[in-house]
Amino acid sequence: MSEFSAALHAKCPKCRKGDMFVNTSLGFLGQKSHANCPYCNFQFEIEPGYFYVAMFVSYGMIVAEMVTLAVGTFLLTGSESPWLYIGILLGVTLVLSPFNYRYSRVILLYWLTPNLHYDPERAKKPYKEK
Repeated sequence: MSEFSAALHAKCPKCRKGDMFVNTSLGFLGQKSHANCPYCNFQFEIEPGYFYVAMFVSYGMIVAEMVTLAVGTFLLTGSESPWLYIGILLGVTLVLSPFNYRYSRVILLYWLTPNLHYDPERAKKPYKEK
């Protein structure tokens, strides 16, 4: 599996086989991530508080989404009503929150963590508890 495909499907960055999250990406009720990869036992939270950095990644994603939506709304409607912009931006932000939560962690693990790379040896054999 390619790196982009594995990231898109939220697979473990070490083995690209185990799922990072317990459930699918389409859900507001549960975006729970595994503590360890179910296939290779890689610990996703590398150190305590590691995923606090994902909040900054999510913030960047939200800013990009809001700027795009504001410009798109202006180009499509030409309206200057602040309530239109507030309604659209808040609504879309709420709808995209599961996406942002999930993929901010994926982006952090795949591309923003130094010395964390795909290990083909881990992908060959699953981890077995003793």
